[in-house]
Amino acid sequence: MLFPPNTQEVQLDEKWSFVQKKEKNCAPEGEPGCGDNWDHVALDSENRLVLKVVNGKRSHLHVREVLDAVKQIMAGRTPRLVTSDEFEAYYSELLLQYGVLVQPERSAYGRQPNPRREPSKELLYATVHKTRENGKVVKVEPRLRFGTEEQLEKALAASKSSDEVNTSFIERNNGTDRNQNKRKARKTYCFSKAWEVHNAMTKYTMYSYNFCWPVRTLRIKISEERYLEQTPAMAAGLANHVWSTAEWASYPVPM
Repeated sequence: MLFPPNTQEVQLDEKWSFVQKKEKNCAPEGEPGCGDNWDHVALDSENRLVLKVVNGKRSHLHVREVLDAVKQIMAGRTPRLVTSDEFEAYYSELLLQYGVLVQPERSAYGRQPNPRREPSKELLYATVHKTRENGKVVKVEPRLRFGTEEQLEKALAASKSSDEVNTSFIERNNGTDRNQNKRKARKTYCFSKAWEVHNAMTKYTMYSYNFCWPVRTLRIKISEERYLEQTPAMAAGLANHVWSTAEWASYPVPM
């Protein structure tokens, strides 16, 4: 980013796709550049800005890469609220990025205990627990992992996008990206045949979305009949107009 965006809330998720063939159809000993390919994504839910996407197998290391990038993009600030699904990697990696080392007191007997990492007072993290029946979501429950109920109440009151814990915005972004990038459609003949090309197209569609795709829910009403269209980059303070694809492709924007 050219300068820190005005990001306050972050939603995290992983989006499945595959290259060549699905993981279950790859050779048991493994095939290079074949099988499941996940988008590990961090999204600014208020501005709909894709902060970071990392492709690869679903893993802690890729989650770490995403959160490390988010921390750098936000210039070290702790997000006001972080939400995700229940992939356990988020818990440990958020603790690694935003936790503080605490030295427990030594008891009267025994050795000095090792320092342990605890969440900072600013870190507020909640997950969405989904109950499914016959493949359909029938119940959604928020679960607070880091922070207090009082912090959560204040964060939701200050939010421009949400009045409850959710991952709706990143899930909507998942759908938008599947429509823009047909190789990620659920059932398609257009699936990727090369790992590197798949990853490159992911970066192209998801990062150009930030600057070139006006989002209807971000538009600002100017008069009874006129609206100012805004891209996620405009809403986040990174741009002052809707960029053309040629403009975005020719301008070096570090991501």
